[in-house]
Amino acid sequence: MRIRNILPLSLFVLLACVTTSAQTTNHSSQSNVTVTAQAGPVVAPVARDSELYCAGFIEYAPAPNYLQVVGGEQEQEQRTYSIGNYVFINAGANQSMRVGAEYSVVRPRGHFSSPWSNKGNLGVYTQEVARLRVTNVKAETSVALVTQSCDQILLGDLLRAVPQRVSPIAPMDAVFDRFAEPSGKQRGRIVLARDGREAPSVSNIVYIDLGQEDNVRAGDRLTIYRPAGTGNITRFRDKEVTPNASYGFESQRFRGGRFSNKAPRVEDPTHDGLRGPIETTPKVKRERPPVPRKVVGEMVILNVQQRTATAIITRVAQEVHTGDFVEVQ
Repeated sequence: MRIRNILPLSLFVLLACVTTSAQTTNHSSQSNVTVTAQAGPVVAPVARDSELYCAGFIEYAPAPNYLQVVGGEQEQEQRTYSIGNYVFINAGANQSMRVGAEYSVVRPRGHFSSPWSNKGNLGVYTQEVARLRVTNVKAETSVALVTQSCDQILLGDLLRAVPQRVSPIAPMDAVFDRFAEPSGKQRGRIVLARDGREAPSVSNIVYIDLGQEDNVRAGDRLTIYRPAGTGNITRFRDKEVTPNASYGFESQRFRGGRFSNKAPRVEDPTHDGLRGPIETTPKVKRERPPVPRKVVGEMVILNVQQRTATAIITRVAQEVHTGDFVEVQ
């Protein structure tokens, strides 16, 4: 009986030691394994659907278009329509209209040119107002549901095929170099901002005078800049009128000194003395070597037309102005 009890106990101790040894070996081998993950740039879409499909564009030669919004289910009560409303289209089964067809609602505003661009006529500025889906087709008219609103739909707004757009992606953690050297690539100007903004900022839509004819594409990143010392909203010149030296700067008793603390230096202190010509700011700027341009932001192109492109501002160092220069990075 005593031998029978000892054998199972011995086997149990032996198995426990083997198991412990195996666990120790596995743990040791696992602790020596080093996993290295390569960190890449953090990228993200630069625009949402509301910015992609509500951006608008400047189209050089729009095709003729007869499809338009001609009424609405609640037209006895309202004159504008938005998401969830039913509107009437001036085409039906006789014009090959079908249930489920989707359209973009646009509003051409007229030919557009800009004093900032050398291209002259840039095309027709067109707002993108909404999207709708046909739900009921009659012989000569159709009923459509407004599925997305960028602005209020008005009677007479035109319809066109929904553009296929995908938001470009851009690195979100890239260094914003405010003193970056010019790339030497295509350069243009901001000629307009959506809703007539004159000082657009991050996530605002702008239009530039670079297009297909300049070989730019959706997704291109551009630097927004202006030459140093330019871009003031108002035009004025500061005049440095404080004299360099005058007896009026000192008291008659203590004689604190005839020098002004607010005036620039004299041009030649060894020959002109205290009252010689001063070194003015305009003269310094006129005679200095080239200095870095003023980088004020970055943008990404969303869609491209023949002579223009629509872009979204992604980063700014300060306010952006209509007329600022842009350059492909």
